[in-house]
Amino acid sequence: MDEKILNWVTLAEKFSAGGDPKSMRTVAREIFDVDKNSADGLAIMAESSLYLGKIDEAESFAGYALSVEPNHLRGRLVAAGVAAKNFKLRAQLKLFDAVINDAHARLKNLRDELNDFNRKFSLKRIEKTSADEAAQKILEKKFFVTQSILFKALCWSSNGFYLADEPARAAACLLEASTLTDRNEQAAELYSKHLFLKNYRDVPPAQAKDSARAYNSFFARVVPFTHERKIFDADKKIHVGYISPDFREHALANFLSPLFKNFDAENFSVTCYSTGKKDFVTEKIKRFNVGWRDLIGKEPAEAARLIDADDVDILVDLSGHSQDSCLPILAHKPAPVQICALGYTASTGLGAVDYFLSDKICSPERNSLDTFTEKILRLDTCCFCYAPGLIREMPAQELRAPVLKNNFVTFGSFNNFTKVSDDVLYMWRAILDGVPRSRLILKGKIFSLDDGKALVKEKFRKMSFPLDRVEFRPYSPDYLEQYKDVDIALDTFPYTGGTTTCEALYMGVPVITFRGKTHGARLGASILNSADIKELIAASPMDYVRKAIQLSRRKELIAAYHVGLREHVKISALMDGQKYLGELEKIYREVWKNFCRSASQRKIFNF
Repeated sequence: MDEKILNWVTLAEKFSAGGDPKSMRTVAREIFDVDKNSADGLAIMAESSLYLGKIDEAESFAGYALSVEPNHLRGRLVAAGVAAKNFKLRAQLKLFDAVINDAHARLKNLRDELNDFNRKFSLKRIEKTSADEAAQKILEKKFFVTQSILFKALCWSSNGFYLADEPARAAACLLEASTLTDRNEQAAELYSKHLFLKNYRDVPPAQAKDSARAYNSFFARVVPFTHERKIFDADKKIHVGYISPDFREHALANFLSPLFKNFDAENFSVTCYSTGKKDFVTEKIKRFNVGWRDLIGKEPAEAARLIDADDVDILVDLSGHSQDSCLPILAHKPAPVQICALGYTASTGLGAVDYFLSDKICSPERNSLDTFTEKILRLDTCCFCYAPGLIREMPAQELRAPVLKNNFVTFGSFNNFTKVSDDVLYMWRAILDGVPRSRLILKGKIFSLDDGKALVKEKFRKMSFPLDRVEFRPYSPDYLEQYKDVDIALDTFPYTGGTTTCEALYMGVPVITFRGKTHGARLGASILNSADIKELIAASPMDYVRKAIQLSRRKELIAAYHVGLREHVKISALMDGQKYLGELEKIYREVWKNFCRSASQRKIFNF
């Protein structure tokens, strides 16, 4: 590459990292002044077009760049990005894979050249000439550009791997990407996403805890609020803050009403801290008797300062490591007591989070698995309280079980297909083998893509899955109504359903779940236990298969579930908002008293 062009390419990469596609186009034009057919200029123009949403233009420029230089790394990166924008899952996975592999190889070669170059001068103990230094700078710029392209390929490809039911590969991409940026905030965000994706498959407990704890290192330079000047009264009216990016049309909305509707206003005050988008659900939440503060667009330190100024006593994070995590705000310790709840199913690893809200089923006291850096708070009932209605009015249930008209049993799963591990598929295959003429309905976003459906079918064929008995349905807004076609729902593991399980039960469909070993793997069991449907909780994978087969043979019981399940769930602890909040507020009071006691002891000691 011409040195002058390399300088422009390096500058374009900096504009790319800064989110400035228009300046990238200016750089491309400067490169065309040097070489009007430059593959680098064409590829930079293609990448900027991609960022500007000009997909056809990006595809055209990338194609032109690759016609000039078929192996051009950036040109192939943009081609993969175009495939992703066009929902061509197979193509993007193949292209990203090739770009990542080639970038790794090129970086190794460049690293070796740089090491050899430096070794030569250190061994001979001679000073570098200006020509030597120029040559070294060229190598360093090439390394920077190649590494930047690898970074983007890893980040972009993670979305494709996630959708294609390969969460482990997606997580690995994000982990590597987190090591390739010198922006600490960006590295923390990527690592956070990596942790979230790790929940989709089994991870040894010690490894899970160590991985979570490593997240805390991104905030080593944060100076937390000490709250030393505040007066702590164990019996005061406690100010509880709930922070989330998801006070909107989101699965979390199914569990929010009890927090805001049923709290004891004499002993507690509540403020919502919103860091995300607003919609009609947001407006409904604002109508509750709660305070409201928008933190959208605020830097973590500024958001934390506002929370501290509000004198929040207990801050409850409802996001964990989910999308647009609020944990960087909690890292500043804006409240004396901080709890993670509802929105995440594993340890945050953040030292500033004191507690994790669980329950006696998800985290039994005698559980030998130590996967949390936080102290566990255990509710007697489920850690969730299901309260549908904020997003939409729940449709009427189909009282007649499909088996009564079809004369065969239909199993179903409307869970995110990324939760469907190979172990789950083997269990589902065993269930279909054990129930002649039975069918399986799978519904999810992956089946909205032709490539997605093809990839799943390919996997099923390799597992000798009876494809002629499986129906793949794309995501649709009327997914709840489609439970009318399902006799028995099958939960996933180790990442069990939360909202999906509650919805299936409310629509009159019994759910078979497997009680695993971790909080997330036992959530389905906790939901069924709280709904008083313990008979559908399996103690092992084979018990899961056995329960599904046994239930399929009892048409009258399936029919009874479909008729009575909704009313049964409505009067159960799973939907008892007052009981849930009463128990939760006892825990809030307890942890606040503990904090006040320890704060008092610290003052005495310091005095």
